[in-house]
Amino acid sequence: MPKMKTNRAAYKRFRKTGSGKLRRMRAFKSHILTKKTTKRKRTLRTDTEVDPSDVKRIMRMLPYGAKR
Repeated sequence: MPKMKTNRAAYKRFRKTGSGKLRRMRAFKSHILTKKTTKRKRTLRTDTEVDPSDVKRIMRMLPYGAKR
């Protein structure tokens, strides 16, 4: 049986926490930042947990696990 390939886009976007949950960065922080408030941009800097409905799909893309 050949090795399974990791989806490299998913590997770069998700990290696994110590308890095994997946973390991701928030969207909407790349451009058109002048109209966004400072508070909103500060919130977008933090990472957040992946929604439970998406975890199974993401883990299928990462057969050997996400980055630590």
